[in-house]
Amino acid sequence: MALPVHPATPQAPEAQFAPASTPVAAASEFNETTGFFRHLHTPRVAFGQDFTLKQVVFVLFFVFCLTPWASPPIALALGLLLAQTIGNPFTTQTKQATAKLLQFSVIGLGFGMNAHAAVQAGKEGIIFTVVSIFGTLLLGLVVGRWLGLGKHVVHLISCGTAICGGSAIAAIGPVLRAKDEEMSVALGTVFVLNAVALFAFPPIGHALAMTQNQFGLWCAIAIHDTSSVVGAAAAYGNQALEVATTVKLARALWIIPISIGTAMIFKQKGVKVKIPYFIFGFIAAMLVNTFIPAAKPLGPVMVNLAKIGLTVTLFFIGAGLSAKVVRSVGIKPYVLGILLWVVISTGSLYVILHTV
Repeated sequence: MALPVHPATPQAPEAQFAPASTPVAAASEFNETTGFFRHLHTPRVAFGQDFTLKQVVFVLFFVFCLTPWASPPIALALGLLLAQTIGNPFTTQTKQATAKLLQFSVIGLGFGMNAHAAVQAGKEGIIFTVVSIFGTLLLGLVVGRWLGLGKHVVHLISCGTAICGGSAIAAIGPVLRAKDEEMSVALGTVFVLNAVALFAFPPIGHALAMTQNQFGLWCAIAIHDTSSVVGAAAAYGNQALEVATTVKLARALWIIPISIGTAMIFKQKGVKVKIPYFIFGFIAAMLVNTFIPAAKPLGPVMVNLAKIGLTVTLFFIGAGLSAKVVRSVGIKPYVLGILLWVVISTGSLYVILHTV
């Protein structure tokens, strides 16, 4: 649990949740004035409108993500392909849309969930949530000092890993009064690992013969952003999706106490704690689906729209992760992020396989 909080700095989907969650704006690293890439960036006119082939390619990918043939992993892969080659021609627009799109998608998923099952999933996940959050924050502090990273970057990456990726970073950053470059480093680290998790987790789950319940719980704990949590769980099965979304959103509520604790520990006065209100929209949708029979026919429609929205969200996120963005983070933040991620992933996997 992305799952989305809007600072005045680059952010992710899961922005607030996400993601929402928007990545740092990326630009193509290819020479735009020579050869093939010159044609992609050369302005053309049709029906009185200026456009480039680069924009046409983006729109074609976007339209494909709206079709039944697209899936969250495919959408993310298309976005990454775009980012590594011709670049995202609509960085401003996709950054603005990502957070809101993820929020609406998460609320839509609530129309396909049962409140009684969600409560049971929440009960199972609460102990994992508390232990993993505080364990990750403590480990991050120790490893970050060992690596010699700045305390703001360490805390942002640790919170992003422990709670809900870009949404947590977006909420904690203003409380810390973090600099733009500190936010960018933390967000870049989290989003790269999110992309890896979305592709890696479903095959691992199948290889270990994990149940739907086990896999959903593992995703919610071990994957950073709500967007990638929901994407990976959706690829595994409907029950996994229900468990993962419920536990991740319950986990995201820890943004509030962790933000307050951050303000106290770092002695920041006069800061505002941002609340992920869209989570309450998800709860309301789930209650409507459970207790209002007349709303049942609405459920499948809303869930289908939500899944399309999630697919497009991941396409936007991938389109912002160019090689330039990845390299700009530096090696040490990745070392911290990977160590924290490996510990929480393997530790939670072991416990889940032996207790759930």
